[in-house]
Order: sequence, then structure tokens, then C-alpha cells
Amino acid sequence: MTPIGLWKIRQVFYRPDRVARPRTALPVAPIRSDMGWCDASEDANYNRLIRLPYPASHERLWRSDHLYDLLAVLGFNDWPRARGRGSAIFLHLARPDYAPTEGCIALSRPHMERFLGAARPGDRIAVT
Repeated sequence: MTPIGLWKIRQVFYRPDRVARPRTALPVAPIRSDMGWCDASEDANYNRLIRLPYPASHERLWRSDHLYDLLAVLGFNDWPRARGRGSAIFLHLARPDYAPTEGCIALSRPHMERFLGAARPGDRIAVT
């Protein structure tokens, strides 16, 4: 379930081999094949971007599906981090059937591009 609250949009990532750099005023960086996100609550890098290979549990950002072709990191449990509270809460692309996520927010690619185009540093997403 997506955590309820107001979450800052921290960073935008994109797959440069699949999509163009998104037009947005938010910080943007390309996803590399060695990028991941640590979801091991006992690890020192819990809920942080990591470089692969990595020994603890993690999500790979360079995916075979298209969900992370455009990805925005939301500021949930990132400062301060609380172990076990949750990690890797992203705004990412939706599956074609809009199947549920594991706590993230998913949008179609056109809606994601429109959203990123309007977003500004300091903006927050409200989950109610």
C-alpha cells in the first residue's frame, strides 16, 4: 500500500536507451545498468540508491519491463530513515492493465511526461 502523506519529488531517472531525457525542472539523471535501490532494512544503505552488484536485498532500476523507463524517487522514509518503515516508494510507469504496485504510484507514459513537465523543485505529491 502506498504510504499516506505529502512526499517531495527528489529525483527523476530515465532509461536513455528507451526514452529521451524528460523535460522537467526537477533533477534528472540517466539510469545505468549498475543502479539499484537497497530495500534491506538492516543494511546501512537502506532506502538509498546503490551500485550493483550489491550483497544485500535490492531492486534493480535497469529492468526488462518498461515500468522504470521513467522513474521519480519520492521522499518517503529518506530523512531520517527508519529501518523497516518502507523503501523504494517511486512514481513510475504503469503496467498496461494498471495492475497494482507494491506501494508506488504508477502513471501512463503520457501522464507521467505531462506531470514531470509541470513539476518544480520542492513540489510534493499528496497521498490520502
